[in-house]
Amino acid sequence: MALSRRNFLILAGVSSTGVVLAAPLQRLYTRVREDKSLSGKGFGPLVPDPQGLFDLPSGFQYRAFSKTGEMMNDGTPVPAAHDGMAAFPGESGTTILIRNHELNGASTSPVIAPSAQKYDPLSTGGTTTLVVGADRQLIDHRVSLAGTSRNCAGGTTPWGSWISCEEDVTTTEFNKPGNPLNVSKKHGYNFEVSHKGGTRDSPVPLVAMGRFNHEAIAVDPKTGIVYQTEDREDSCFYRFIPKEYGKLQNGGVLEALVIKGMGKVNTSLNFPVGEPKAVEWVPIEEVDPDKDTLRYEAQSKGAAVFKRGEGICFGNGEIYFVCTSGGKAGKGQVFRYNPAQNTIELYVESPGAGVLDYPDNIVMAPFGDLIMCEDGAGEQFLVGVNPQGELYKLGRNALNTSELAGVCFAPDGKTMFVNIQKPGITLAIWGSWGS
Repeated sequence: MALSRRNFLILAGVSSTGVVLAAPLQRLYTRVREDKSLSGKGFGPLVPDPQGLFDLPSGFQYRAFSKTGEMMNDGTPVPAAHDGMAAFPGESGTTILIRNHELNGASTSPVIAPSAQKYDPLSTGGTTTLVVGADRQLIDHRVSLAGTSRNCAGGTTPWGSWISCEEDVTTTEFNKPGNPLNVSKKHGYNFEVSHKGGTRDSPVPLVAMGRFNHEAIAVDPKTGIVYQTEDREDSCFYRFIPKEYGKLQNGGVLEALVIKGMGKVNTSLNFPVGEPKAVEWVPIEEVDPDKDTLRYEAQSKGAAVFKRGEGICFGNGEIYFVCTSGGKAGKGQVFRYNPAQNTIELYVESPGAGVLDYPDNIVMAPFGDLIMCEDGAGEQFLVGVNPQGELYKLGRNALNTSELAGVCFAPDGKTMFVNIQKPGITLAIWGSWGS
């Protein structure tokens, strides 16, 4: 089921004509806060897991695998800090997962690989690639990118690769005795990882896409344009126009979003819900600054400011991205960018943690709902938004208060995957999605 413009306008609390309907939306939020039975409304209430790992609605089940410390097929232990992740079709009905590990400094469970296969021999982050059978059993897992730093999220490309983003702008200026952030190269780049595996020798940073605190990317399959979020309190929203479709390493143009007529607006405060705003894009000249200053160049040219841009996904011809701590309550926002109309719109703004608490990774499910991972305080949920504009709890981390990350769906739409970042566990979840 497609997530239509009308349905998402309902979610945003506005009619199809653009009239703000704040009262109905507020009533929904209040009900969610006060009526715990609404947790799991999309597929029913959550049922406590007897194993104490992950609560799901009745009729759903999970399988856990590739836990931190377990031995992988390449002879190295599974690294820690499971984060952003994506699913690709494999042979004979298998699913290939590429999973980030948000590690830097002196990690006790690093991504291990020979120095020749690392971007930076001193860095501990990277990605692992998993092959999961049609029966949701783990077949193989091994390192696929090494020597990078704080690989937080990323995104898939239409040509079958994963873009792993470094949420880190560490440079050699920190390379001092006793400093756990020792590095031998600059960081703050994107790296491309093929889902088909292959050599890991000499990973190449995609410098033209910019050096900043990368979080995630989403690609418009029609144009090949890559949209990028930045995890900073005063971040900007970017797009990268490649010189050649599907060849990011060949360079291109990096631009930042400006909202027409609003100047350097702070979208976290008093930004109207459900009102599309025309935008334009300004070029970034210094894409590889020595300091973490790329966003300052963008803002000097009028770029809009977003509070902690994080998860992003493409769906229904549009780009949806999250601002984790945006909004008056500081608990999160979801924006929608329409490439065809070149407009941006605030769709969801959480009024409090009871509704949505620090949304992070986001994906559009095959059945049309948006699914978000929480990274807030206390309990951590998977939160869904259905086409009727209802927010519901799809799952809960029953093990601890670690964030959830990497939500994605198998190509056949039957299995959802998600990570518990600490201690590092990947879950395959399945059930009655059609209901």
